[in-house]
Amino acid sequence: MTEKCGYIAIVGRPNVGKSTLLNRILGQKLSITSRKPQTTRHQIVGMKTTDDVQAIYVDTPGLHEGYSEKALNRYINKVASSAIKDVDLVVFVIDRTKWTPEDEVVLQKIKAANVPCILVVNKIDFLEDKSSLLPFLKEVAEKMNFLEVFPASAKLGKNIEELEKGIAKYIPEGMHFYDKDQFTDRSARFLAAELVREKIMRQLGEELPYSVTVEIEKFEETNRLITIHALILVERDGQKKIIIGDKGERIKQIGTDARLDMEKLFDSKIMLHTWVKVKGGWADDERALKSLGYNDVD
Repeated sequence: MTEKCGYIAIVGRPNVGKSTLLNRILGQKLSITSRKPQTTRHQIVGMKTTDDVQAIYVDTPGLHEGYSEKALNRYINKVASSAIKDVDLVVFVIDRTKWTPEDEVVLQKIKAANVPCILVVNKIDFLEDKSSLLPFLKEVAEKMNFLEVFPASAKLGKNIEELEKGIAKYIPEGMHFYDKDQFTDRSARFLAAELVREKIMRQLGEELPYSVTVEIEKFEETNRLITIHALILVERDGQKKIIIGDKGERIKQIGTDARLDMEKLFDSKIMLHTWVKVKGGWADDERALKSLGYNDVD
């Protein structure tokens, strides 16, 4: 049986369900999700090996216009754009019956990269008027010579198996790069930091701007117990107070939620300690960003 192996970038504007789609395909949580745009900041690579086919998915931050005033935002856009150039296939995710100027920006980048592309119209479970779907699919299918167009619901798993079969058709022949049981190239430290950041984003929603990141200062495994020290960095004292909450209730909830997800991911008991520290201007400091792990692209 001939082996197939290829890289697939999952791209789209913010909040269309790219990370949810990757998690659904992998059958486990790898990319963090929240309703807040720009939750994903890095290229997250997840692998799925089925028989002779190894699909290496690259989940990317949402491409957006504007927001380029800070180094962090410029970095996020650069990460998303660079992923498109180095893959065998692009999976372009849009949101049910709504085509926006930001979708157009993503489409133009895909066209410029000249990479084969499958279109996924996600969140069809939210459609109240199902009859509007067919005309919309016809309309978007004409925007580019897509290999295939799939209506889907990443959240409910609707049409995802068919999408995976469609993707497999276009993966080139080649030796597998990763062990068949491996599902990501990211370190346990990175995944732990992302889970803490996800809980902050979910707990605080619009209360907190993007200027929050998480650094794992200690990750120690002993006798089926993993001890993790997570440092939460913000830019101002007011943000620190928001995260800690009244009598420390909010930081406690963030820690509990993150610990439960970590125990599932690492299949181990977790002792998680969290701190909040103010580091003014980190989100607009190129050197600070690199030291905090924002170095996916040159």
